[in-house]
Amino acid sequence: MTHPNRRQTMLLGLGALALPLAGGKASAASHAVHVVEIENFKFSPATLQMEAGDKVQFINRDSAPHTATADNGAFDTGRLRRGQDATVESKAAGEYSYICAIHPRMKGTIVAS
Repeated sequence: MTHPNRRQTMLLGLGALALPLAGGKASAASHAVHVVEIENFKFSPATLQMEAGDKVQFINRDSAPHTATADNGAFDTGRLRRGQDATVESKAAGEYSYICAIHPRMKGTIVAS
C-alpha cells in the first residue's frame, strides 16, 4: 500500500536507486531543488536547466497516475497518484530525456551542467 504523500529520491546517472528522504540537518553544500509539476498530461517545465547535484521534485497534480521515467533508465519515480511526489538528484552532468511510462506522449528533459 502506498502512502498518498510518498516521497522518494533517486540519483540520476546511477540507475534506479531509490533512497527515502530522511529528516535531519541540511549540509553546508546543499543544492537547489527544482519543481516539475505534472498537470493536464504535461510536465511543466518540459525542459529544465540545472546544475549537477541539484534535485528535481516531480509533483503529480493530475487526477490520473503518472511517472517520470528516464529514457536511459537513470531514474524512474514509479507511479505517482494525485498529490504524490518523488525527488531525483543529478550527481552527473548530462541530458536526461524522460517520459510518463503510462502516457508515453508526455515528454520532458532535464539538462544538468
